[in-house]
Amino acid sequence: MAEGKLKALVVDDDPLVLELVERSISRYGFEVTTTRAALGVANLIRTNQPDIVLLDVNIPALSGDRILSVVRQFAGPQTLFILYSSMDESKLRELMRTAGADGYIPKSVSGPELALKLSGMHHKHMASRPVVASQGSSAQASATSG
Repeated sequence: MAEGKLKALVVDDDPLVLELVERSISRYGFEVTTTRAALGVANLIRTNQPDIVLLDVNIPALSGDRILSVVRQFAGPQTLFILYSSMDESKLRELMRTAGADGYIPKSVSGPELALKLSGMHHKHMASRPVVASQGSSAQASATSG
């Protein structure tokens, strides 16, 4: 995370949606990279190491759920993959489960609400990660637990 800012990569084939999302969440402290192309997302993830990847589900060339299956291997363990779509929320929730995404947000969510949801998802994810003990602590814990 650069200088306290969350890094977001937004993937959507609609340039107006990209512009709206970028303007909306950058106002709330996000460092935003956008792309209209499904191809090249892996390189952007590898290069930028975003905290959050917001994927449009309805990209004609390669849908967000299919992009996810290809690019997750290039992301760090802290990277969240969030599906973003105007499809029915129950279908979006099911697609999230089957695709292995970390969450979903309907496209009806925008502006400050979108920024808050993304931040909340990231903070919840980071809080749920196991704490790695230092070597001295783990050795001591092993010695006392046996």
